[in-house]
Amino acid sequence: MGLSVWQIAIIAVVVLVLFGRGRISEMMGDFGKGISSFKKGMSEDADADKPAEKPAGQIGAPSADRAGEPVDSAKATDKTAS
Repeated sequence: MGLSVWQIAIIAVVVLVLFGRGRISEMMGDFGKGISSFKKGMSEDADADKPAEKPAGQIGAPSADRAGEPVDSAKATDKTAS
């Protein structure tokens, strides 16, 4: 008791007559944009839920100054004494 090929063809013709070819392609384009927007929103939510983790190489590494070079603790104490 399913739909035959002829019934599907008649339904497709009626839909084309009612909406027109341009309107159907416009609706499908909007549908595609909605799906991509939904996927983007889901990925942003997943990224926001994750806590920020430090890279494995940074754990226990010596601290660096603003230029990105390691800070020498002896020089750092000399600067504070002056």
